[in-house]
Parts: sequence; structure tokens; C-alpha cells
Amino acid sequence: MTSLGLTTAGDASERAWYAQQTRLLCVLFFFSGFPALIYQLTWQRSLFLIFGVNIESVTIVVTAFMLGLGFGSLAGGWLSKRRAIPLLPLLAGIEFLTGAFGLVSLKLFDNVGEFTLGLSLPATAAAALALVIVPTLLMGATLPVLVGYLARRSGNVGSTVGLLYYVNTLGAGAACLASAILLFPFLGMSKSIYVAVAMNAAVAVGALAAQWSGSGSRLEPRDSTTVPPGHRPVLALGPVLLLAAAGGFVSLSYEIFFFRTISYATGSSAPAFAVTLSAFLVGIASGSRRAGEFCKSASQTDTMRGLAKALLMASLLGLFFLPALSHMAWLDRGLLGVGVVIVYLVARFWGAVLPSLAELSIAADERAGMRTAFLYLSNILGSAAGSIVTGFVLMDRFGLVTIAVLLAVAGIACALVLMTALAVPRREKLQYLAFAAVIGAAAVVIMPRWSAGVLESLQWKGTASGPKFSHVVENRSGIITVTNDGVVYGNGIYDGRFNTDLKNDTNGIVRPYGLSLFHPAPRDVLMIGLSSGSWAQVIANNPQVASLTVVEINPGYLRLIEEEPEVASVLANPKTKIITDDGRRWLRANPDRHFDAIVSNTTFHFRANATNLLSVEFLELIRHHLNPGGIFFYNTTDSARVQRTGCAAFAYGARFTNHMLVSDRPVAWDFQRWRRTLESYRIDGIPVFDAKREPDRVVLDQLMSLQQSLDPKLAHAENRPIEPCPDLLARTAGKKVVTDDNMGSEWLYFMLLE
Repeated sequence: MTSLGLTTAGDASERAWYAQQTRLLCVLFFFSGFPALIYQLTWQRSLFLIFGVNIESVTIVVTAFMLGLGFGSLAGGWLSKRRAIPLLPLLAGIEFLTGAFGLVSLKLFDNVGEFTLGLSLPATAAAALALVIVPTLLMGATLPVLVGYLARRSGNVGSTVGLLYYVNTLGAGAACLASAILLFPFLGMSKSIYVAVAMNAAVAVGALAAQWSGSGSRLEPRDSTTVPPGHRPVLALGPVLLLAAAGGFVSLSYEIFFFRTISYATGSSAPAFAVTLSAFLVGIASGSRRAGEFCKSASQTDTMRGLAKALLMASLLGLFFLPALSHMAWLDRGLLGVGVVIVYLVARFWGAVLPSLAELSIAADERAGMRTAFLYLSNILGSAAGSIVTGFVLMDRFGLVTIAVLLAVAGIACALVLMTALAVPRREKLQYLAFAAVIGAAAVVIMPRWSAGVLESLQWKGTASGPKFSHVVENRSGIITVTNDGVVYGNGIYDGRFNTDLKNDTNGIVRPYGLSLFHPAPRDVLMIGLSSGSWAQVIANNPQVASLTVVEINPGYLRLIEEEPEVASVLANPKTKIITDDGRRWLRANPDRHFDAIVSNTTFHFRANATNLLSVEFLELIRHHLNPGGIFFYNTTDSARVQRTGCAAFAYGARFTNHMLVSDRPVAWDFQRWRRTLESYRIDGIPVFDAKREPDRVVLDQLMSLQQSLDPKLAHAENRPIEPCPDLLARTAGKKVVTDDNMGSEWLYFMLLE
């Protein structure tokens, strides 16, 4: 690693000594960034269990982390001016305190979560910030502290910020990959926290060992406040802070945009999220390093010129993201690699922002640390605003193509601001303006044409014969698409079909019709997840059901249902009440609500955050909301681990097709009752079966034949539709149950280890 160049008039041995110490600090700062990202991923997951994974909660949690880091930078700036505090013991203290908090963090979050139920959105935001404020303050303080110490020796703030930001962010990017490949799949959340704590302790011990060996005494900042020639600020700090905020806003918005697109293209897998985040962080780190090295030898004019070019190139590459993925979707799984490369390149250009702005506006004197803190805070505040405005507002109003155009235009605007301050000939400025105009024209005119049909292309992986979508809903909660034959997809993966016809069962609609087979009087029913509304329509029209409460996280499904005649009436059914919320959060916030049956036809077990509705802890939460003899009927999407978890958590149960049916009391299988219910079923006034028609009686007889699956003689038969828990437990022996901590198969599935 190249050390910071010293500008003091010491001899060669002195310069070599400080180059060695700079490398030491870089190593410590790299391994400081590693546990910080593990904490962020794990704590966010833990907080999502408390506050939910609806977009409001996700935005709150992410913003709380950013604000904590921003305020921490101010604390670090203040500490950087305190000459009496030795550097290495200060770093050791920060690491020890962070690790100490990490040890108790998950238990603390869980306990505090019990007191945050039912809070308003502002109160929830305050609670989330309060939970993470201590560790994020500590994490955010480190960069300004190190800048304050090293910049006064190097005489170059830009190269110092570039180097430090590089090593720390690179550590965070490496932690993303380690979490996706090793920690989360094999250790789970609690043990991942222990790994992070151990790394905090190792960094702290390393810092103290360096101090005790005598290295720390040579790391005190020089007393001189003379700024080396050629490195005086050329831009006022005020405008630069605004530009830093704008840069944070656009770069974080790009991050959200990339996540949304790759999530859709990969079916919202958790590993894809981690890989994308890693590529973004490594790109930021690489760009920061490159800009820092450039600041060493370049003039301020060249630095400003380089940053303007970087922002224009980032905008140009950002425009190619959707068209590239659309036209290379035929790569299927390899598409993630294409996306990751473009994410890295765009982030690499945006990584030049902080080092370049620091070089242009901050002198290498005793105030360098504090001014860097303000710069970092502005960037963080802009990022937090990007999370709120883009993730919460723009995504709710515009689709992916429009968002891509808006981000390109915003990047061009940032470059134009820099161009106005460039002290270059008018002809050169006109060349920059012409380049910006070409990119802007491509964004507004050409790019939407290049991206035509991008959702279909990503959905069908470039297959030309894939059907066109008849309906598309893009909102802040995700992307919902519907084909002409009524198949519904949520965020790029199958999510149901518009069909309530049991005689033409194309979507396993027999499962909600089976409610009266399992329970003698399911009067009050809760349903988690709405999707096409077909299940809700069937359950609401069950003659034994008096009320149906539906909790759906994405309100976009309501827009689809109201336009589909087969299910639209469920929205006006007096039995039905639909609530927009996270299912788990709603259950925790309504402890007094109890039901005869709870039904959950939720997403695939391997998708991000699916474990929240499949774990032992969630099943225990369900138990507290069931009336005596109540049942829980939920989708396992054929996961043996999920099926075993249901039988392990409840005393009685069985697999019915790919769903689990569990209860604390013996299940009252009654096929004659079921037949009577089916014969009396009506949807929109039309009988589901006409017992006078021979074809209808044949279908009823076929359904009644399912009773044969309960015969003990078929205990080891394959593919039987009903499998009691004793037989299921024998079949799944050796499989681990799903818990909140091990996160089920979200990380193992794509490694073929589920």
C-alpha cells in the first residue's frame, strides 16, 4: 500500500517511519470497516423483525444508521482537535466500546422492541435512531479523527481522505461477501455478531500494542499549521457542503435503483442483495483511492476537472445499466455478474466525490479533522435524504426507466455546478457543456427506447417468446406484473394467479377451499398476504366464515384486484377488512386479536426476509393469536426445513400439498363436512359446484379421495397429498428447524446447501 507523502523537512528515516505508521493505521482502519458492515447487516435484519420489512420501516432503519454515522463524524471532528488525546488509544477505545455494544445488541433490540409496538411513524424513527445511535456515533467518529492526524503530516487532505475512505470502505465491501458466503449461511446472526466483536477486539489490541511498543508516540500531529504551497482551498466550504450532500443523495439513490433492478432480475434473493452492496462499496472504495492518488500530484483545477469528468461518466454508465441488463438477460444467472460490473463502475466514479471535495475546500491544518467531519456529515445527510426521497417518494411515482433518467440528469447537474467554478478557457467549458448535453439528450430521448420492454426481458431472461405484461404496478413496495393469462409476479417471481375455479385448478386453489376440511367452524380468519386476491375471494365466500382480516405489505395488489372481475368483489365484501402492513409487525402490535384460522400463502422460502414468516419464533407468535383449537395453514414452497419447523413447533399437524397445517389440538379431518361446504359454496352468487351435474360430482369425488392419504399404510409413499407430522418428521430427520437467527434457507438455498 502506498503511504501518504510527508511534506515536513525530515530525513529519509523519518519519512520511512511515518510511512510505516500510515500503513499500520490503514490496516487497522480496514479491519475496523469489516465488523462495522457485519453489524449493519445484522442489526438491520434484527430491527426489521421489530419494525417490519415494509418500505416505511426499511427507510427508517437505513436512515437511522446514516444519521448516527453523520453525527458521529461531528464527534470525531471535535476529538481531532484535542491534541492531548493520543491517537491509538482513542481508536482502541472506540473499537472496545463498539464491540461491547455488539455483544448485547441483539438482546437489547429484542427487549426494546416490546416497548415500541404501535408507535407512530415519527416515534418509530426516534426509537430506531435511539437503538443504533451509540455504535454508529463511534463508527462515524473514526474517519475525521484519522484525517485530522494524518492530513497535517501529509499536507494533502484529498489524498488522506481518499486513502482512509478507501481502506475502510474496502473492508466493508469484503464483509458483505464474507457475510453472504460464510457468516450468514453457516453461523447465523448471533455468531456473526461474535465474529464482529472479535474483530473489534483484535483491532483494539493491535492499536494498543502499537502504542505500547512506542509507535504511538511518533503519531502525534505536528504543531505547524502552515499549509504547503499549492494545497490551499480554492472553493468555499459552504457550497462544497451542498455539493457533498447532492453527491450523497444521487449516489445513494443509485444504490436503491440498482438494488430494485437486481432484486427484480434475481427474484429478490438475499445473496444478490449482499453481492450488489459489496460491488457498490468496493466501487466507492476504488474511486476514492484513485481520486486520492490523483490529488497528490494534480492542481486544484485538475482535481475539479477530474471530478466533473467522473460525474459525467457516472451518469453515462448509469444510463447503460437498464439497456445492458435488458439486452443481456439471456445470460440468466450470469446476468447478476453483468449488473455487478456496472454497479462497480458507476460507484467507482462517484467514489471520487469526497476526496476531491476535501482537497478543494479543506486546508491541511489543525481544523482539517473538523472540516472533514462537516463534509462527511453533509454527504451522509444527503444520502439519508436520498433514501427517503428516492426510496419512499420517487419509487412510488415513477418506474425504473424514469428513475434512471432522473438520476442521470441529477448527476449531470452536479457536474455542471463544478464546471461553473472551473478556471479554464471558455472553449474547454463549452466542450464539457456539449458532453453534458449529449448525455442529457441520451437520457431523455434515447435511453427510454433502449429500455423498452425491460421488465419482460428481465422476467423471461431475454426469451423473445415470453408474454407481454397486461398490468404493471411499480411502487415503493416493489414491482408487480401480470401476464395476459392472469399469472401474477411479485418482484420478478411467481406470486399467484387470478383463478377461483376449483374445477379448473391452475393455481392450487384447492388449498383455501380446504379450510372447512381442517376446522369445524372457521368463523374469524386472518390472512397474511393478498397477492391476486383469489385466496381472499375463496375464504371470504366460505359460508362458515364470518370475518376475514387480510394484512398485505404492498398496496399495489389492490389496484390489480379492483380491475379483475373474478376477484374484484372481495374488496367490497362486508366480511373483508384489508390492512396495509407487515404481517409480523401487525401481529405483534395487536396482541388481543385472536382467530380460528390464520392463513399465510406467502412467498418462496429462499427470498430475502422470507424467514420472518417461517421461523420458530414466528410460529410462537402465531400460537398466541389462535383461539382454542385454532389452526395455522401456511405455504412452505416445498422446503423440507420449513415443513419440519412446523411439526417441531406444534403438537399436531400435517402437510397438505405444499402447505403446512398445524395446531395445538388434534386436527378434525372431516371429509363429509368438507363436501357439504363445497356443495353450498357460492362466489358472487354463482355456485362453485352443481351437484346435479355429473362432471361436478366427479370432481367432488376426486377431492374426497384425498382421504386415502391418511391411511397409515401409505406412511412412506412418495408424493402423497397429505402427510401427517410423524411421517414428515421421519422423512426430514437431520434437517435443522428455521429460526430468526439462522434465517432458514435464505442464504443456503443458492449455494445448493438447503
